Amino acid sequence: MGKIIAIANQKGGVGKTTTSINLAASLGVLEKKVMLIDADPQANASSGLGIDVETVEYGTYQVLEHSISAKDAIIKTESPNVDIIPAHIDLVAIEIELVDKEDREYMLKKALVDLKDDYDYILIDCAPSLGLITLNSLVAADSVIIPIQCEYFALEGLGKLLNTIKSVQNIHNSDLDIEGLLLTMFDSRLRLSNQVVDEVRKHFSSMVFDTIIRRNTRLGEAPSYGESIIAYDATSKGAVNYLNLAQELLKKNS
Repeated sequence: MGKIIAIANQKGGVGKTTTSINLAASLGVLEKKVMLIDADPQANASSGLGIDVETVEYGTYQVLEHSISAKDAIIKTESPNVDIIPAHIDLVAIEIELVDKEDREYMLKKALVDLKDDYDYILIDCAPSLGLITLNSLVAADSVIIPIQCEYFALEGLGKLLNTIKSVQNIHNSDLDIEGLLLTMFDSRLRLSNQVVDEVRKHFSSMVFDTIIRRNTRLGEAPSYGESIIAYDATSKGAVNYLNLAQELLKKNS
């Protein structure tokens, strides 16, 4: 049975989508069968894996409203062993449409029941908010990875996210674990980056992944070609970092 991992932080620009795409691709290269669910209306995870979002007929929107099964929304990607359920800008509307639905927090969880046996890992790229789509993702997930950028406002909003996770654990999903805090956009030349790493490790110790994602130009370029960093430049620092993260995740879950 596959493990469902949400990649979440309500703060934008921390590396959620970069992590979702490249962790999925890295796990795929390590011969794990992976599903990536794009749960962000900006649909960057979809376009970052070469999906033309303008032509998406079925995606997360239809899966959340249960008008189609999750299996009918799957698209194969160019990345080995990686499938995706893409997003479209229409996904914005789901927040309003689900408000009056019964069990609205459980729509994604119910939709993924059929998929869990088909994949080793199901990754959910969450939107930069703590709205109903992210709540659905946390309720459906077995664990959550929280990317934190090594910059000045790194810990801003983290308390709010941890409170949301605690609330989901108490009310909707008692099995939800924190898979780990992932330090991203690290620049060893900057004193601030090193201070953030020290601060996060001091406060959260064993919750923090050993792997740190370094700031890397190639990582930023890859999505514009609709490719993961593994496909775009497998020798880059970014590719090595995400492969290390995938191996650390597998070791943790072995």
